[in-house]
Amino acid sequence: MTESQRTWVWWMLAAAVAGVLLHLLSAILTPFLFSGLLAYVASPVVARLERWHIPRVLGVILVFLLFALAVTGLLVGVIPQVQQQLAGFITKLPGYLDWVQNTWLTRIGKAVGAPTRLDMQALKNALIQHWQDIGSFAGLFVSYVTRSGVRLATWGLNLILVPVVTFYLLRDWDRIATQLPAILPPRSRASVIEIARETDKVLAAFLRGQLSVMLVLALVYSTGLWLVGIQLALLIGMLAGLASFVPYLGFISGLLAAGLAAWLQFHDVTALAWVGVVFGIGQALESLVLTPYLVGGRIGLHPVAVIFAVMAGGQLFGFMGVLLALPAAATLAVIGRHFSSRHAARDGTAEPARRA
Repeated sequence: MTESQRTWVWWMLAAAVAGVLLHLLSAILTPFLFSGLLAYVASPVVARLERWHIPRVLGVILVFLLFALAVTGLLVGVIPQVQQQLAGFITKLPGYLDWVQNTWLTRIGKAVGAPTRLDMQALKNALIQHWQDIGSFAGLFVSYVTRSGVRLATWGLNLILVPVVTFYLLRDWDRIATQLPAILPPRSRASVIEIARETDKVLAAFLRGQLSVMLVLALVYSTGLWLVGIQLALLIGMLAGLASFVPYLGFISGLLAAGLAAWLQFHDVTALAWVGVVFGIGQALESLVLTPYLVGGRIGLHPVAVIFAVMAGGQLFGFMGVLLALPAAATLAVIGRHFSSRHAARDGTAEPARRA
């Protein structure tokens, strides 16, 4: 066995041991991983404030205040509005179904030569029942968590632990990044540092950039649909922005949902045209401005690979696996490119693998 093969065997054994430890310590590691993810996303903001001659500790405090304001605004302003819009839509849904029955289903029935009818009362009863079930489920969930003292204590501890750990990680981020290479074996230190730097570029481009794109698109879609007069503007806009995590998924799903909502609400082709304008502007903004500027042209992570990584991580390790999915996928992508490049260079017959 060559030196290179022995190195790969040791790395594979280390990865296997790490996987077992992650599974055994998942309950303890989850808040620390979540804090690490928050610190990773926020560290460029703290670094920018530090370049503006703001002390690092004060910069961390400012970032925490901005985050607290954002969460407060979400809880106080956005979520009640979404709930109100959804409740109003559910209230008017029987009327929308009556209109569908009296127009489109009647026309379809005439075209096929057979009556086509919906059991409106059954649909209405099912909607009311499911709407009440959602509320009762939430109440049962809260009641269960309240009765479970250990679970409630764990949640409370995590709520306290996450911001504390995030604060210390942000404060000492540069020092940690400087000292980590010292614990690596000298023989593989240069290669690991190179892979880590490239992984950081890939992960930063995707995670920080894509989150920014999602937030901007959610704002654009929600505002545009609100101007059109769509009753579910905020809900559809937010879901379309979040779904843009996968390219074109937010555009397609949001356009279909907003188009259906506009048609049920206005029964007018003009409203559909305005919905198309809103999503056309959002798609143009994403393609021409947001993605090139915030994400970059080549992030190295294919959308299908991202979806599979997140689902596989959740299946294997639960919520902790979801947190680790993107860093693991980025690291594997970088290692694969390095392996392909070395193999092609050793061959001498193929060009080194190009960064995706």
